[in-house]
Amino acid sequence: MRKGLIILLTLCLAASCQLVQRLREGTNELLRGEVVARVGKHKLYQSQLQSYIPAGVSAEDSAALATRFINAWAEDLLLLDMAQEQLSKADKDVKDELEEYRRTLLKYRYQQLYILQRLDTLITDEEIESYYNANKDRFRLDRPVIKSRYMIIPAKSRSLTSLKKKMSSADDLEVMEADSLGKYAALKYVDASDTWMDAITLAQELGTDWRSLVGSIDKQFAQLPDEAGNLHIAYIVEMVQEGKPAPQEYVTERIRDLILSSRKHKLESDLERDLLEDALRSQKFVIY
Repeated sequence: MRKGLIILLTLCLAASCQLVQRLREGTNELLRGEVVARVGKHKLYQSQLQSYIPAGVSAEDSAALATRFINAWAEDLLLLDMAQEQLSKADKDVKDELEEYRRTLLKYRYQQLYILQRLDTLITDEEIESYYNANKDRFRLDRPVIKSRYMIIPAKSRSLTSLKKKMSSADDLEVMEADSLGKYAALKYVDASDTWMDAITLAQELGTDWRSLVGSIDKQFAQLPDEAGNLHIAYIVEMVQEGKPAPQEYVTERIRDLILSSRKHKLESDLERDLLEDALRSQKFVIY
């Protein structure tokens, strides 16, 4: 009698646990919203999909993003399920790889923390100039770089001659007048005389290719017509040809990155050396 009662209580307890589990799963599904896709036993819920789509996008973009996400989600799980079915038990044993990845990740994070705590990010103008002078060959140009003033203007514009004269003047006042005149007489007018620009970038601004632009330069002016009856004009304030070292100011940020990279590399080397020396000194590391 007692044994039967115990069995009955056990069955009731198991049924209760199953009921609680089903209720919990049902509650979770309600919280996560309706199911929008399924792959085998895997379900994708509306809430998961919504978290992927940014707020404020159009209905068309939202639908496209949703389709892309659903397809990627399904492809990932289908491939995973296939791997689970087809791979041998030995192939599915990834404990060693996971442990190696964990160790690599921990070492990387510590190295980044070590560098962050010690890296001197202050780089003086003198350091940049010194690095540039010692490494000019590293900065030889593949294409010209140019300082210019440029515009697109109707070929029949009454302001064309005056604007070309003012934009090429050495008088600051006339250059300022060119800027004012260019704003209403030209379709586009830009004064980039203080900034080095890659020839490709300047050519794109003028709707051509850089070789055509450079090849058309005559007495510091590059001038190219288009089919709409406009002239694409650049006054070349200064130019450094391809094959020459780039101007220092053009590569300043690149030099800054190179100096920082060198400092980071030195800190990494110092860390490795110091760890080894300290371990040998304290006999934490012993070679027999």
